[in-house]
Amino acid sequence: MRVVVSQRWGRRVSAVVLGAVLCAAVAGTAAAQTKALEYQVPSQVLVDIVDAPPTPGVSVGPGAEWLLLQQGPSLPPISELAEPELRIAGMRISPQTNGPSRGRYSLSLTFLKMADLSEVPVAGLPAGARIGGVRWSPDGQWISFTNTTDDGIELWVAPVGEGTAKRLVDAKVNLTMVRGPVWMPDSRTLIVPLVPDGRGAAPTESKVPTGPVIQENIGKTAPAPTYQDLLKTPHDADLFEYYATGQLVAVTVDGAVSKIGEPGIIGDVSPSPNGSFLLIETVHRPFSYLVTARSFPTRIEVTDLQGNPVHLVADLPLQEEIPRGRGSVPTGPRSVSWRADAPATLAWVEALDGGDGNKDVAERDRVFVLAAPFDGEPQTLATLGDRYGGIRWGNDNLALVTEYWWRTRHSRQWIVRPSRPGSEPELLWEGSSEDRYNDPGSPMMRDNAAGMSVLLTADNGRTLFLRGQGASPEGDRPFVDKFDLRSKKATRIFRSEAPYYEAPIEILDDRGQQLLTSRESQEDPPNYFVRDLRRNTDRQITSFPNPTPQLEGMQKELIQYERADGVALSGTLYLPAGYDPQRDGPLPLFIWAYPREFVDAAAAAQVTGSPYRFTRLGGWSTPIWVALGYAVLDGATMPIVSQNGAEPNDTYVEQLVASAEAAVDEMVQRGVAERGRIGVGGHSYGAFMTANLLSHSQAFAAGIARSGAYNRTLTPFGFQNEERTYWEAPDVYYEMSPFMHADLVNAPLLLIHGEADNNSGTFPIQSERYYAALKGLGKTTRLVLLPYESHGYTARQSILHMLWEMESWLDSYVKKGTPKQ
Repeated sequence: MRVVVSQRWGRRVSAVVLGAVLCAAVAGTAAAQTKALEYQVPSQVLVDIVDAPPTPGVSVGPGAEWLLLQQGPSLPPISELAEPELRIAGMRISPQTNGPSRGRYSLSLTFLKMADLSEVPVAGLPAGARIGGVRWSPDGQWISFTNTTDDGIELWVAPVGEGTAKRLVDAKVNLTMVRGPVWMPDSRTLIVPLVPDGRGAAPTESKVPTGPVIQENIGKTAPAPTYQDLLKTPHDADLFEYYATGQLVAVTVDGAVSKIGEPGIIGDVSPSPNGSFLLIETVHRPFSYLVTARSFPTRIEVTDLQGNPVHLVADLPLQEEIPRGRGSVPTGPRSVSWRADAPATLAWVEALDGGDGNKDVAERDRVFVLAAPFDGEPQTLATLGDRYGGIRWGNDNLALVTEYWWRTRHSRQWIVRPSRPGSEPELLWEGSSEDRYNDPGSPMMRDNAAGMSVLLTADNGRTLFLRGQGASPEGDRPFVDKFDLRSKKATRIFRSEAPYYEAPIEILDDRGQQLLTSRESQEDPPNYFVRDLRRNTDRQITSFPNPTPQLEGMQKELIQYERADGVALSGTLYLPAGYDPQRDGPLPLFIWAYPREFVDAAAAAQVTGSPYRFTRLGGWSTPIWVALGYAVLDGATMPIVSQNGAEPNDTYVEQLVASAEAAVDEMVQRGVAERGRIGVGGHSYGAFMTANLLSHSQAFAAGIARSGAYNRTLTPFGFQNEERTYWEAPDVYYEMSPFMHADLVNAPLLLIHGEADNNSGTFPIQSERYYAALKGLGKTTRLVLLPYESHGYTARQSILHMLWEMESWLDSYVKKGTPKQ
């Protein structure tokens, strides 16, 4: 393992155990030290919470006759992360398995019959199975899944309700690019890329270079996003091509295999709803050192089931020159897919503004359709004034097209009639994507006989069902509405009621009277129920226990308060069971937050979350600190709002400090906390927030910043939701960068970072250089780099050590802090 400990900028120290720099206050010395440190564990109550068995995942089969329970493992060991890994083309590839090197998997599968709650465990699985990519066949009679072994990924199926699984082929699956096997509409055939027969050994890199690695740009504008894990050398390109190349095949549930075309870098594949064609995306050279594989040249083509070309949709060039800004897109066909409710009709969208969101134009995007045999001219389904945001198919007379514009947060949804391309669309809804209180909800969908997702309708297609979060000043209250397409009026048929948070999952019948929900409360973990909306009765389907009873009785309250400029704020306050501030006095307080940008102050003030949700505790759960006697304010809102027509970030620091100090004032006024014993923390952009607060506010006794970015000149073409470049807004980049204000940090700051962070912009060097600046200025600080961890940490040893670091820091500087008036 490598450890990064800085006595000077960038110095690296190798060790076989996790290393850390012990700051003076914790080590009890006057100078920073370099020490080797084995993985540590926090207090036992935290270990028990982290090691609690996870609740099974649940998926609903077609027709809602069966549920599938997927039991996941506890946290993986660090040895799994230490396995060989290629970090190329914006991906992380396991050369041993020819698939993603990191990911979630299940250990076991169980069918649960909805009618009588009988369970059928899936038998026949190999010992130590690592199950992923589970998919139901369109008719609901089979499931497919993969099993990852030490030397490759296997393709398996199991008949629903019988429970005996079988491996279909000896050859290994190639999941380097695609997400997993895809069912054909016949529910008996799977389309999947395999590792090509006889492909030989992986390319080896010569120790003697044949020449320099060269990049050039001649007169073209190519903004450079801060992607990680890019190709760096010709050898990287050869490795990517070797591992990403697969042979597409059709495999029946009986194990018969037939090849489809020639081997290639398969980016995506989907069958037409009638099962006659395949839509295949194939990546090809020239590759790039600047962008990820998803922007490499891509050939999009319709073939027959043997792989013979039928229709070329597009051969898209390398996408290195997309104009900057969130409103910009590639030119040429994009979002190419099948019309879900038609036998074989292609649909795609093309930009009318050259893909440049910075242009002022009346029309931005156009949606096209083209039916088999694909020899006519594409027909226009809709022309949009803003950027295309997706389409939901229903029938010949109903599809819903969404358009949006990020800079204004404005969104519209249109009714279009696929049988009449070019006809005038009908406005269904428009409003702000920030306005959660007035969100009408999203249409509920169902899978048709081909396994394609289409709009769920009733009353001969006149009624839609809308599902939403139901945001309100009292918190989220999920709902289902029946929506009449003729009158444009909604009738509420379900709404979550206190003391529960109940989320609609799926409507089980054609009339909208049977509803599958997930219900939870502060005391009860989420479980599945079937609601009879006509009789107002319910039936419990699952009975998952509370996996972490250690904090039963913990107090939870959704609170609201104001900052000095009148913007309403909110957060969720957690307190120990039986605690009373009047009787017991103030507690040490830990505030966790993540700033967000808004163009509208009223939207920024809207309440998020629910007071009735169950708190699932784990290593990442901020309320876990209640177990050690802390008060916790989780999700404290830190809105950054556009003011007087300026960009939100023009007043980032002022608004951030105002929000944080309002939270502190509220906690002190409640008697829950006292000044001098309040800590603040955050992850990613929340870490950036934490570092800024310790420079610009005196409110906090300590901070914890995980996997952050601290010098915005290292992300000069924008960051988070800031679209301006450094050269357009240098003062904003400077003022928002904690690195530039490291001399103002006035409280101890713990920095934690994954040594293999793959998130755009949060390079580990961000923490290394920031730590070096703080150390050089004599600040109390500590840098912890977790070996093999990326932006989110996953290994058990890493999570427990992270908690140990946080516990030690909070105990030293918050719990033992000196109260202030």
